[in-house]
Amino acid sequence: MTERADQMVLNYVSKAADAAHGVLRPDQRLDFARRLRADIEAERRGSPNARDVAKVLARFGDPAALAEREAHRLARPPAAPATGSPRTPAGARSTLRLPAVTAATGPVAARGRALRERPRDVAAIVMLVLAASLVPFGLPAVAIFQVPVLVWAAGAAAVLFSDTWTVGDKLAGAGAPLFGYTVGGVLVAGLQVAEPDLEAFVARFFEVSGVMFMIGTALGAAWLGYRLLDVS
Repeated sequence: MTERADQMVLNYVSKAADAAHGVLRPDQRLDFARRLRADIEAERRGSPNARDVAKVLARFGDPAALAEREAHRLARPPAAPATGSPRTPAGARSTLRLPAVTAATGPVAARGRALRERPRDVAAIVMLVLAASLVPFGLPAVAIFQVPVLVWAAGAAAVLFSDTWTVGDKLAGAGAPLFGYTVGGVLVAGLQVAEPDLEAFVARFFEVSGVMFMIGTALGAAWLGYRLLDVS
């Protein structure tokens, strides 16, 4: 967890430094990145938790906006000499500190930005939802596999290979459709078939398992979406 959290900070600072390329002088860019990293670490307070670090970075806002604000700050005429730091007037706080939470940097904007920055994770959730949406259409099988199963497998693979969710989140999100299809189908079919008739049970299982697959997919996708926003 610590390594992942550190990498998130490095990626954020790198994006800010890249945005400052060509806008700030090399020495200004280096100083900007150094102070930004220090401010993030101060807000992070040594937490090794990736979720906590993600929330800190979300509060800092868009790295490009920070670079632009730094450029504006440096472009202003120098303040009158004071006893404070040569870079920051006496009594003034660092210009890289957290911006006020407004419509542009508030939770809604932060979540929207998080989704834009993780298109593969969003695509994985979309594939799971698409798999469930294809169940009612009764599409012809590809080889021996039903089309919804193939789409689910692609979405599940994308979820499992993601570095955003925890292992538990991945198993819950990707496995919920399969769990609904098998366990849910067996339970519902067993409850609806009163007599111990295997043929009737199997027929009823295939009638209800598709619906249970859709329900499981909806729950799994909802959980992955919630955790994606929460982690981001």
